[in-house]
Amino acid sequence: MKIFLLKDIERLGLAGEIIKASDGYAQNYLIPRKLGVELTEKNEAFYKSKVRQVEHRKEVIASKTSILAEKIKQLKVVLKKKLHDDDKLYAAVRSSEVVDLLAANGVNVSKDQIVFTKSIKTKGSHPVTVKLSSKLTPEFTLVIVSE
Repeated sequence: MKIFLLKDIERLGLAGEIIKASDGYAQNYLIPRKLGVELTEKNEAFYKSKVRQVEHRKEVIASKTSILAEKIKQLKVVLKKKLHDDDKLYAAVRSSEVVDLLAANGVNVSKDQIVFTKSIKTKGSHPVTVKLSSKLTPEFTLVIVSE
């Protein structure tokens, strides 16, 4: 079944895109929750004109995200934490702490977008990934130092 999305749905598409969804998913989830509308012969021309607007919006978003990705790649952020005598942290670094540090450097992301390759529990430099989109995941360096 062809569906015109009314709202952005993660892993499915942006508002204004035409997607193919299984009949059950569309009828039981997307349409009742007003996340999408079924495309019929009558309304197809109307919604196809809306798709052009969405394409322009996607281009603008892509350019902004690529600029943000370049800014993130150049960052080297320092976090001061309390350490044990053996240079281990009292508590692992949380994504909310990283979000606050990035915001202080002019990069606004949510804590859901922060991805740690492994839990950060020691002093030193650690790579941290920011998932901006499914295709764009820049990495920056987080340096842990003693307070």
